Amino acid sequence: MSNSNLFDVSGKTVIVTGAASGLGLSIAEVMAENGARVALFDLNQYGLEEVAHRLGKAGADVRIRTVDVSDRDQMRRSVDAVADEFGRLDIAFGNAGIGAGSGFMGFDESRNADGEIGSISDALWDRVMAVNLNSVFTTIQSCAFHMKKQRAGRIIITTSIASFRNQNWVGMPYMLSKAGAAHLVRQAALELAHYNITVNAIAPGAFATNIGGGRLKSEDVSRAMSQRIPLGRVADPVEIKGLALFLASSASSFVTGAEIPVDGGASLCAG
Repeated sequence: MSNSNLFDVSGKTVIVTGAASGLGLSIAEVMAENGARVALFDLNQYGLEEVAHRLGKAGADVRIRTVDVSDRDQMRRSVDAVADEFGRLDIAFGNAGIGAGSGFMGFDESRNADGEIGSISDALWDRVMAVNLNSVFTTIQSCAFHMKKQRAGRIIITTSIASFRNQNWVGMPYMLSKAGAAHLVRQAALELAHYNITVNAIAPGAFATNIGGGRLKSEDVSRAMSQRIPLGRVADPVEIKGLALFLASSASSFVTGAEIPVDGGASLCAG
């Protein structure tokens, strides 16, 4: 394959969950900018419409579906509909996720009783697991059903450096959900390699998105977090685009079961 085709996703059918903002939006943009046919899934219908209008004006082939990824039947029906409409499904980004509040300590190293294990409600635990872990299972399962028939496909899941690094300022349900999703990626990669389907994970560090109430957009929080990152800053969501394109394209044809951190070096540091 020539170098000019290494990152070619033109004409590919792509699903991106959590596509109305943040990392999902940047992933949807880079897929559309490189000629893919993109189906955007999100609960935020207004956000989806705004993104679709903007990308459509630039000539992209974009469809939207208002989907609660934690609703397994709704998710499966939506994936089936996209595959039926386009005749195939080539690439899927399971990106949707939610935060779980603060951990048992703050950035200033003070204790936070609200984030301690005894304060975690069943409702919060169940909701975070439903969105961050159960939906990853449903995404992989429903997309693999179509990819197995064509014996080809790329599945990319957004995990977090929280999946392999303990962090006392991050809510426990989030930590555990991302660790589970990372292990699910590896197990699915092992199984689906037989069908020429690769399954990989992008593990972001600190990005200025809406997750966690958008706290990393706060100047004070961003400054405190930046001190923990070797590159000295919080990332912009557009900085996910290069890795997303790599994992979706032929450039990553022999990569599967990987979880690649995008964290400015944060996971190299202790604590």
